[in-house]
Amino acid sequence: MTEAIIAQVGQLLEQHLKNSKAKKTPALNQQAPEIIAQELLLKERIKEGFQGQDDLLAFVKTYLTHTNHLSHPHYMGHQVAVPHDLSGIPELIHGTINNPSSLYEMGPAGGTCEGFMINWMLEKIGWLEGRDDYDFHFTPGKASGVLTHGGSVANLTALAAARAAIAPDAWTDGNPNDLVVIGAASAHYSIARALSILGLGKKAFYPVAVDENEVLLMEDLPRVYAKAMADGKRVMCVVANACATSTGLFDPIDAMGDFCQENNLWFHVDGAHGAAALAGPQSKQYVKGIEKARSLIWDAHKMMRVPALCTAVLFRDFKDQAAAFQQKGSYVFHDTEVVGMDSMPYTIECTKSALGTKLFWTFALEGEAKIGEFIDQSFQLAKDFHALLNEEEDFTTPYFPQSNILCFRYEKFSCEDDFQKLLRYTIINEKRFYLTSCEMNGQRYLRVVLLNPKTTIEHLKYLVEEIKKTALFLN
Repeated sequence: MTEAIIAQVGQLLEQHLKNSKAKKTPALNQQAPEIIAQELLLKERIKEGFQGQDDLLAFVKTYLTHTNHLSHPHYMGHQVAVPHDLSGIPELIHGTINNPSSLYEMGPAGGTCEGFMINWMLEKIGWLEGRDDYDFHFTPGKASGVLTHGGSVANLTALAAARAAIAPDAWTDGNPNDLVVIGAASAHYSIARALSILGLGKKAFYPVAVDENEVLLMEDLPRVYAKAMADGKRVMCVVANACATSTGLFDPIDAMGDFCQENNLWFHVDGAHGAAALAGPQSKQYVKGIEKARSLIWDAHKMMRVPALCTAVLFRDFKDQAAAFQQKGSYVFHDTEVVGMDSMPYTIECTKSALGTKLFWTFALEGEAKIGEFIDQSFQLAKDFHALLNEEEDFTTPYFPQSNILCFRYEKFSCEDDFQKLLRYTIINEKRFYLTSCEMNGQRYLRVVLLNPKTTIEHLKYLVEEIKKTALFLN
């Protein structure tokens, strides 16, 4: 029976993907949760369970109708990967065998895949230093890393390590009151959240001025650093956006790295989205100097077609990774007896899924060159869309894209921010496109994130016409 159910669920998923790619379904069919709950028969099924195989399959079929169809070429929404069609197989394996990879003895294959993919990432940064890909023994003086469930956890881990470096007694005694972090005023909210979780507080963030596109102004960094010194503060780390979530634009990584080296400061790169450029032959220019970082985070579930969540937090020196968390637990932490490598001492999570397996699997489906090509093509598509919008009347684009993200406005009938939001929600409710919006320097923009390998410039031309038609209707 299990085999038959898995086969039939697979058929439903395959049809779901085919319908999405062929645009036979809406990009998003958004219903109120009360309606979805009724259609899924949540009350009945939680009490009585599935009433046989047909009932189980009916649940799956109904569930799929109420999902966000990321494989639809008109999905241009949030920074969540459109995974390869077969990317769910590692999830099926893990859900069946339940081998958490944070303890090697609990999941040897998953732990090995994680160690291998960490080495792959370290090599892309330039930190592997001639080590073999099968060298899984991280030691002080060598680069290292772990996989975590998302960029917020990864940023928190990196900042905990930075705190340990400058205030090694903070784990036991609590934070000294003179620690601050410097970064662009447009830094991701997870940085401020991490500071509060660590007990440093929001005021511990010293913002550097940004330009009209919210990119850090390098000339303001020395001023902010001098102010921190004058205030009697110690700089725990300097954070660079690579790239900004809202705009897809990169801070001046190379220059920031030089500044941190000159002043002996920890340099952390939040590369949740943009570190993937390291894998793109044409795109890696945007992360020039990233090897100067002392720590780096890199989401695989954004640009690398890996299902959420899967984020690497990487360190130039293992001693920094080892110092981030200083807990003891004799039933899981062993100093010498371990075969393989345990990641649990170095992560917030005590238990985590086999993240390395699904990261490796996605690459193995087509080879790493195909992932690099996809990244370059997505970045280029944003540039092509920028050129298209600049040929149109009444569209404005505030910057030339550096990644696969582009913000823009349609202002024929109104320059008001509320009109941009109304345009977006109306288009979504028409179920033909899914796009987002964001604020940049206090102004509201429409926003596309081009993550679908099936999306072409023709689909974007259709989006332009849809915006024009919707705006005319609203006017």
